Amino acid sequence: MKAQREIFNEPHIAHSFSIVRIKNTVIDSTFFTRLTYHRIVFIEEGNGILSIDQHSYDIKKDEVFLISIGQIYRFENNATVSGYTISFGDCFWEKTPRSARDCKSVLFNKTTANQRLQIDKTAMQQLLFLMATLSTEYHSKPYYNQMDALASYLKIIMIKLANVQLHDEMRFESQDYLLYRQFMELVSSEFHQNHSVKTYAVSLHITARKLSETCKRCSGMGAKEVINGQLLAEAKRLLQFSSNTVKEIAYTLHFSSSEQFSNFFKKHSNSSPANYRSQFINIAQIKTTIKP
Repeated sequence: MKAQREIFNEPHIAHSFSIVRIKNTVIDSTFFTRLTYHRIVFIEEGNGILSIDQHSYDIKKDEVFLISIGQIYRFENNATVSGYTISFGDCFWEKTPRSARDCKSVLFNKTTANQRLQIDKTAMQQLLFLMATLSTEYHSKPYYNQMDALASYLKIIMIKLANVQLHDEMRFESQDYLLYRQFMELVSSEFHQNHSVKTYAVSLHITARKLSETCKRCSGMGAKEVINGQLLAEAKRLLQFSSNTVKEIAYTLHFSSSEQFSNFFKKHSNSSPANYRSQFINIAQIKTTIKP
């Protein structure tokens, strides 16, 4: 059975970085878009719906959405937005000063927790000022080390956003939390191939028990729960938005067989892969038959 949702793959962005000013713009996407860059959406004013993976969010003022590479999104219901969008790739993020590197793992490697950030009015005004400055630099005449300057502005914005999530600075700088962020970075890049807590622990030069205890203290979830969460989210995307068979998805996610993948999916979602996919096929068919 094939999924019937159409996907638009995000095009190449020069230098793996862009910032776009949006002013009272109506956005109602026909297609879903799979991101090949990280995306930060700053909503100064807005209404409508933003769908990300299997979740839909009512758009409101003074909020930020963080969308990671690989996630699928679409604006719906004639969404009208004022604000900014920033897109950046991992290679661009490497240009940021090393002291800011942890902010990305805090914000983007646990998207289910950080998908939507509510920002108070004062903090939002500060962020919008930074955004306007970054936009001016981005659209200015090219100059030597311009990308490094842009990366520094992005660093400041990411630090501000990270502080929205992390009010306890001692916890943010603790060795446990540093270890947790390193683990999240590894999981983000390796979860397709590596499902084993022990393998991650070896890479981090600690025991599997130490890794699980650290994850539990920092996030409330054990290491295996973190890995399974990433696998389940990607499995749902593939079932919704690709025409791959269950067997092909199992192979993509490095399960030993389609049966092992199906058992995993059913255990963590209370639905078989086929039944989960059929929900979205039915939705797509209904949308194509109903007339406004």
